[in-house]
Amino acid sequence: MKGSLVRGATTDDARLLHTVKPLRRTIFNRVFAAIYAPAILTLIYYHAKTLIFSATLVSFSATLALLFSDLVLAFMWVTTLTFRICPVYRKQFPENVEKILKRSDFPALDVFVCTADPYKEPPIGVVNTALAVMAYDYPAEKISVYISDDGGSALTLFAFMEAAKFATHWLPFCKKNNILERSPESYFGSNHPCTSESEKIKMMYESMKVKVEHVLERGTVGDQYITSDQEREAFNQWSSNFTRQDHPAVIQVLLDASKDKDVDGYLMPNLIYMSREKNKSSPHHFKAGALNALIRVSGSMTNAPIVLALDCDFRSNDPRTPLRVLCYLCDPATPPNLAFVQFPQLFQGINTSDIYNAEYKRLFQINMLGFDGVSGPNYVGTGCFFRRRSFFGCPTSLISPEIPELAPDYVVDKPIQSQSVLSLAHRVAGCNYENQTNWGSKIGLRYGSLVEDYYTGFRLHCEGWKSVFCNPERPAFFGDVPTSLIDALNQQKRWAVGLLEVAFSKYSPATYGVRRMGPLMGLGYAQAAFWPIWSIPITTYAFLPQLALLNKVYIFPKVSEPWFFLYAFLFLGAYGQDYLDFILAGGSVQRWWSDQRFWIARGLTSYFFGSMEFFLGCLGISASGFTVTSKAVDAEQSKRYDQGIFEFGVHSPMFVSLTSAAIINLIAFSQGLVEVFRGNNLEGLFVQMFISGFAVVNSLPVYEAIALRNDSGKMPIKTTITATLLAGAVYAASSFIFISVTWVHAVTILLYLPIYRSIPSLDVLLMQ
Repeated sequence: MKGSLVRGATTDDARLLHTVKPLRRTIFNRVFAAIYAPAILTLIYYHAKTLIFSATLVSFSATLALLFSDLVLAFMWVTTLTFRICPVYRKQFPENVEKILKRSDFPALDVFVCTADPYKEPPIGVVNTALAVMAYDYPAEKISVYISDDGGSALTLFAFMEAAKFATHWLPFCKKNNILERSPESYFGSNHPCTSESEKIKMMYESMKVKVEHVLERGTVGDQYITSDQEREAFNQWSSNFTRQDHPAVIQVLLDASKDKDVDGYLMPNLIYMSREKNKSSPHHFKAGALNALIRVSGSMTNAPIVLALDCDFRSNDPRTPLRVLCYLCDPATPPNLAFVQFPQLFQGINTSDIYNAEYKRLFQINMLGFDGVSGPNYVGTGCFFRRRSFFGCPTSLISPEIPELAPDYVVDKPIQSQSVLSLAHRVAGCNYENQTNWGSKIGLRYGSLVEDYYTGFRLHCEGWKSVFCNPERPAFFGDVPTSLIDALNQQKRWAVGLLEVAFSKYSPATYGVRRMGPLMGLGYAQAAFWPIWSIPITTYAFLPQLALLNKVYIFPKVSEPWFFLYAFLFLGAYGQDYLDFILAGGSVQRWWSDQRFWIARGLTSYFFGSMEFFLGCLGISASGFTVTSKAVDAEQSKRYDQGIFEFGVHSPMFVSLTSAAIINLIAFSQGLVEVFRGNNLEGLFVQMFISGFAVVNSLPVYEAIALRNDSGKMPIKTTITATLLAGAVYAASSFIFISVTWVHAVTILLYLPIYRSIPSLDVLLMQ
């Protein structure tokens, strides 16, 4: 177990480890920003002028709402601009690492794989994730894989006991045959060569899979599957008092790199199962708490200088990934304040159109390039290699942990199964261990937000650490995507709550971040922190122009007026640049359309409800919690997803708001068409009709789910009725407000007309 990183790279061309260069579109981005920014300021001026000279309270109120929405859009555009100022592209040369380092010089690697619920995150999937990293092209004895089971399930432990047996055959099979896809499920699901050896390994894998799934189905580990006294002793820890939220720490060494060997006689990686101690009175801090327990337990057992954090559904796709990381960590030209190397989140199983925008191309790829040109990308929760040292204070000042064995430079010189090591591991996995310590505030992952990954990366950058974005041609990791709309939206709602917890804290990126990191990084982090406020302009433009159109109130310039061209330029410019970014990042037209459509859907659902949950929580009315996104697959649901059909199926308040907006937009657009057919002037209607029509086209899946489908994924009748009643109530309320405000304004003018006429300046305003 090495206690420090080896730094032995040279800088000549034959031993070049990595390169970095700016993207060619940088100049275009800067020129376009110089043109687009004055246009935004001009729009704000137009709104302010219209507000001051509003002839009615209706136009005053509508203009005020539009002004506020456009100010939010302007702020978000400025934050997005930070990613377009200096994006860069990096390339690594992992083949040169092996020329520089001897096998004994490779730094040790601790891998953290996190899971929380065996039914939402099936253990066989978690097993595939672990097996793929155990089979890295890296000295096996230098790898330690830790499984954090925050659900405390004996079913997960059983799955990994079986995985440990299978790994003794799988790892040598992968390395002998130079297999790239080292997740068994991915390999056997591909067009792999059919040999007698591969068929034998496949039968072993299927046998293991059947056992694990049978145990999962029964909900208990039967005696017929327990093959030794050691296994029985391990499962005896699950006593009658053992519950998911109240249980002692469980640490089980399944493979020991100092003595366990594969079928070819080579040493195996360490494989350790851990479930931290929990009780009902102690805070759990969700995933951040589990990862901090992993940092301590791994520190007491192996203390590798490099740590890889992985979600349970993110499988390795490239066995040379650690070598790419060493291209940075072992290069003497790399500054010592490099905290982590982040790989993009990429996904398998996305349908052709990516209807739920599961790719998150802007978040996980496009924005990362922009961040990388400044101080580096943010941590996104998985696929990230950390220096262990970065968890213990700023680069220039180490914060000493409460016991010396947890220090990042401590060398573990005892076997991982020795009594003293296991005793310490159980101690630091205790639920009360963090009390009166710096864990979660200055050490480890930081508490205070549901999005612990974003918050931790932000705090590390504020402390002076840097990071690197590594996006090789062959993806390093692949994850699974939710195939249900409600799962996708619930995930986004949780993110929205967590991001607002950071945005409105004393560590807000817009203030604290700008001071500590500079405007580019600070505003870049603010772009994500204030994500949920997209709901303000999206909701405004989804309802206000349409309700005004239904009430024959026109709030936008006519086509013949010069101000109309300003609106057209701003709309086309924003969408055009977004489209260009998406396509240049390898996207398709179909997926870009899905991306912008789902952005609108999120604004009306997860962003809106996440914002409401956050602000109600601030008032003490409700409390947010961590919800695990289901990775379990339903056959019919999966089939519809592959066909590009939206999955509704269940009643949800988020579907009600989405459906209400779709109904109002359809009625408003229809009403506009009627006005046109009656011969009314289209000039005054055009912008509002265009907005309504654009929303109608985006809402086609909603109309289809309401009226044209009979499968179980259609829109529930309860949701449709509730949304229709809500849309009617909103329309009635808007009509009452428009009429009332108009009458109040008229009566006010009649009552005070003599006074108005006696004041010339007000008379001029009245004439306008």
